[in-house]
Amino acid sequence: MKITVIGATGLIGSKVVPLLEADGHTVVAASRESGLDVLTGAGLADALSGADALVDLTNSPSFEDDAVLRFFTTSTTNLVRGAAQAGVDHYVALSIVGADGLPESGYMRAKVAQERILRESGVPYTIVRATQFQEFAEAITESLTVDDEVHAPDGMIQPIAADDVAAEVARVAAAPARNGHVNIGGPDKMSFADLARAVLRAKGDDRPVVVDPQATYFGTAVDDYSLVTGDDAVITRIRFADAVAADTEDVAL
Repeated sequence: MKITVIGATGLIGSKVVPLLEADGHTVVAASRESGLDVLTGAGLADALSGADALVDLTNSPSFEDDAVLRFFTTSTTNLVRGAAQAGVDHYVALSIVGADGLPESGYMRAKVAQERILRESGVPYTIVRATQFQEFAEAITESLTVDDEVHAPDGMIQPIAADDVAAEVARVAAAPARNGHVNIGGPDKMSFADLARAVLRAKGDDRPVVVDPQATYFGTAVDDYSLVTGDDAVITRIRFADAVAADTEDVAL
C-alpha cells in the first residue's frame, strides 16, 4: 500500500512512518518541513497522489480555544477534500478517548469537530481514540501546580505509551476502513494524584500532591470515567511504572 502520513515529524508520526515502512508499505512522510500546509492546502495534492490511505496526525500549534478549533476545522476540511479528490480509500485520524464528553475543554471541542467533519465527509475512515500519553505525564503534573503544590483532579487517568499508540495507528492504517472508531488505552488506570506522585518521586521532587475536587484537567472537570476506556477498548502493553523507571534511568545516565 501507499500510505501518506500527515504530521510525520511529530511524536506519533515519527514512530508510525518506520513501522509502516518495515511492513513493506510505501510511505509519504508529509509535514510542514516537506512543504505541506494543511491550513492552505499547499502541497496536499502532491502528498496524496496515488495514496491508498491517509494518516492524519496533525496537531494545532496553539491550544487556545478559538485557535485550536480553527486549526482542526480548517485542516480536516482541507484533508478530507484532498482525500476525496485523490480517491483515498482510508482516512485514519488520531483523536482522544472521552473527548465528546468534555465540552468545557476547548481542545476537546476541537477534536470533536474534527471527528464530525471526517464522519460526514463520505471518505472511508477510522478514528483511533487514545488516552493521554505517558510522555506527557510530567507536563500534566506541572499544569496542576498551584503555589508549589500539585492540585490533582478527583478523577482517573490511563496513560498510554506513544510507541503503543503508533503501533495501533500503523495497524489500523494497513487494514480496511471501519467507518467507526477504536478506543485504545494503557494497561494502568490510576488517579491523577497517583500519576503526579509517581512523576515527582522519579524526579526526586518533594512537592505535596493534594486531591482537589475543584481542580480541572486543561479547563474541564473530570471524574473516574471521563478519560479512561470502557470494555470495548484495545489495551496496550507498556506499563506506566516501567516508563517512569526507564526515564529515571536515562536521567541517571
